[in-house]
Amino acid sequence: MKLIALIPARFGSTRFPGKPLALIAGKPLIQRVYEQARQVKELDGLYVATDDERIRACVESFGGRVVMTRADHPSGSDRLAEAAHLLGLSYDDLVVNIQGDQPLFPLDLIAHLATPLRRDPEAVLVTPARKITDPKIAADPNVVKVVFDRRHRALYFSRSPLPCWRDSIDAPYFYRHLGLYAYQVGFLQKFVHLSPGRWEAAEKLEQLRALEHGFPIHIVETDGDTLEVDTPADLLRAEAYFAAVNP
Repeated sequence: MKLIALIPARFGSTRFPGKPLALIAGKPLIQRVYEQARQVKELDGLYVATDDERIRACVESFGGRVVMTRADHPSGSDRLAEAAHLLGLSYDDLVVNIQGDQPLFPLDLIAHLATPLRRDPEAVLVTPARKITDPKIAADPNVVKVVFDRRHRALYFSRSPLPCWRDSIDAPYFYRHLGLYAYQVGFLQKFVHLSPGRWEAAEKLEQLRALEHGFPIHIVETDGDTLEVDTPADLLRAEAYFAAVNP
């Protein structure tokens, strides 16, 4: 059972065109993500999955490995499913989806995500969540929240504050979903053929498709956090971080 990390990357973006090649303290974003992932000792392989020759050339220039995929994929999951097929991964192998805009994430989190997939025969998809207490962050629709049951299986993901603390005298808290995923390859190939659901369409959250079709999503709690670059403003914050840690 191999553990392979795939980083989906596309050049086009409505909010930030060319984002994977944007420089952060002298290095392209995609290189920052790849170098962070390369530090995970448990990985049996690491690849960038892209359809863009500029990204391919960039990744190969710093010694990274690339899987070239079709250009018509509607989502990162579809791109990863094709990459897993091209790499000849088996049904039982595990794939970790590291977003191409996450130059910083806890290194030990990757192994923690893989653990339920190895131990629980019912586990097919695992993703992390971090406890937060700031209501302003919880109210941000760009911050995805999740609630889960006592077995750490997701009940729902939402862009709205979740749950609603109506009468509680305790300080409210929420669980922020962090956008990394670990899949069993067999489930990933099945997932991309599922029809989108109404809650996925409403929230624009692809993971809700699994819940709507009755597949469990296991939640791993973490104290760590990720650094994500969604906009040019995020790029400036990432620039400041890496300039501070590597002056």
